[in-house]
Amino acid sequence: MRTPAGDARAGIVAMSARRLKAVSDSTMDDILTVGIDVGGTSIRASVVDVDGQVLEMIQAPTPQSARALEDGLDRVVRELVTRHEVSAVGLAVAGFITSDRSSVRFAPHLPWVDAPVGSDLSKRLGLPVVLEHDANAAAFAEHRFGAAAGGRNVVMVAIGTGIGGALLINGELYRGSHGVAPELGHIQVVPGGRQCACGKRGCWERYCSGTALVDTAIELLAADPAASTVLAREVAVDPGSLTGRRIANAAQDGDPLALATIAEFTRWLAVGLAMVGDVYDPDLVVIAGGVASSAPLFLDDAREQYATLLTGAKHRPLARIRSAQLGEAAGMVGAAALARSVVPQDLGGVDGAGTTSAGL
Repeated sequence: MRTPAGDARAGIVAMSARRLKAVSDSTMDDILTVGIDVGGTSIRASVVDVDGQVLEMIQAPTPQSARALEDGLDRVVRELVTRHEVSAVGLAVAGFITSDRSSVRFAPHLPWVDAPVGSDLSKRLGLPVVLEHDANAAAFAEHRFGAAAGGRNVVMVAIGTGIGGALLINGELYRGSHGVAPELGHIQVVPGGRQCACGKRGCWERYCSGTALVDTAIELLAADPAASTVLAREVAVDPGSLTGRRIANAAQDGDPLALATIAEFTRWLAVGLAMVGDVYDPDLVVIAGGVASSAPLFLDDAREQYATLLTGAKHRPLARIRSAQLGEAAGMVGAAALARSVVPQDLGGVDGAGTTSAGL
């Protein structure tokens, strides 16, 4: 007697057999994978080819329970595989990932704690599934297809609401001994400074992020309450209008308050980059995240200040510092590219996606 559970298992076996045959019949260039960026508000999933080109992308709201979220991921992948022969799935998640890349230890904006997301989803889909920290996935994509191409030792600094970080050593992602490195945003740059959500004070992201731009502008206004600029007058009427994007736009228009805020942001960016440079000695630094779209406002000045703050800068080569190229697609593209690491290499898999977890 057949049961619904038996039908489901039979469906998975049948789908697995079809996918395996499709992979075995394909050339390396034919292999497609799915990359999913699992955000706090939305799931974005794409089918990606071997060259990092997005063939199709779909988006859905992020469910708020663990079971509903797993169901949602299952649903978007199944929708994509009805139109594409897919060999593996990669998930980019903002959280701590186990070193075997099968489970989420903790994700602050998602309902997962010690959750075997990868293995559970793999069983449901009948496809290999690999997890990766979202900054690592984006860095891998930039290294393979974007601004970090050709870099040997690369640091990505992803600046948005906070700061995320990723590190490639000899072209391979470095995840640390427990899969959680590097937490660049929580390097302490000001002992006893601004309170951070992590519980510490003075973290780098409290001075160099979209949120930090707002805090800095407020501090500058408090120090000079008589300031009469367009931005200052807007804030006086509606304090809620002050956002990182509004500050960047005002700086582009030459607003003095906005320019002073960007100057402070740039100073702290250079301070943090110099610390990163002293520790990792990269040949390339990639600035990514939402703030990267405003790079023309600060990147040249940050390079100059970095060169004065880096230890022994006059006697050593300086890292190149550049903006990311892939934008919001980087996490999806990187997750899809990393998923190729669980496809056998003779069937289209890739190397270079391994884990460097020992010391530098």
